[in-house]
Amino acid sequence: MKQDYTHITVILDRTGSMESIRDDTIGGFNAFLDHQKAEPGTATLTLVQFDTQDPYEVIHKFKAIREVPALNRETFVPRASTPLLDALGRGINDLEASLGELKEEDRPAKVVVVIVTDGQENSSREFRKDRIEKMVKEKMEKSSWQFVFLSADLAAIGDAMAVGMDADAVLLFKKNAKGTAGAWASLSAQTAHYRGARKNKIGFDPADRNHPDDPKKQKA
Repeated sequence: MKQDYTHITVILDRTGSMESIRDDTIGGFNAFLDHQKAEPGTATLTLVQFDTQDPYEVIHKFKAIREVPALNRETFVPRASTPLLDALGRGINDLEASLGELKEEDRPAKVVVVIVTDGQENSSREFRKDRIEKMVKEKMEKSSWQFVFLSADLAAIGDAMAVGMDADAVLLFKKNAKGTAGAWASLSAQTAHYRGARKNKIGFDPADRNHPDDPKKQKA
């Protein structure tokens, strides 16, 4: 494996309820992208957008991060409902297959899967929660994948933790411009720390948790 190589998959909710933070999401993603482009080391990015009209649309696949274009209002258009489990399940399978096609010496030493949503699962047909839990647990334990979950919905946060995602890597944000920007900024900083080996896993600090209902903050 290449020790200085990180692959990042972003699974981005583009359902209708995201319209109110459409521009904020575009700005947050672009700021994240710019930050990661400036970091040392090799990185590739897969970007997936999901809704019920297209539960798994691959926008970029293993693209060199410095070549990934910014999002805009033409490439991020909220619509329809939330097949979150289907998007995550297909994302895990797709990523596993893509890594399997690489020679061992060409594979990234670090793999990060980021899910960004503003709402709870409501329309998946292919994957059930118990199956996703098994898939997430296997990838975290056997392959050291980092799963990161950002959501503006407390119920969705509960779902993320129920399928085995590390509470430290789950972040609740306020569904407004400040909350969205802050979540993406926290994600970017923690990803950079992980890529640069300043942290051995991605986890959010107390300073990242500005939402009073954040489950991790309440436990602190």
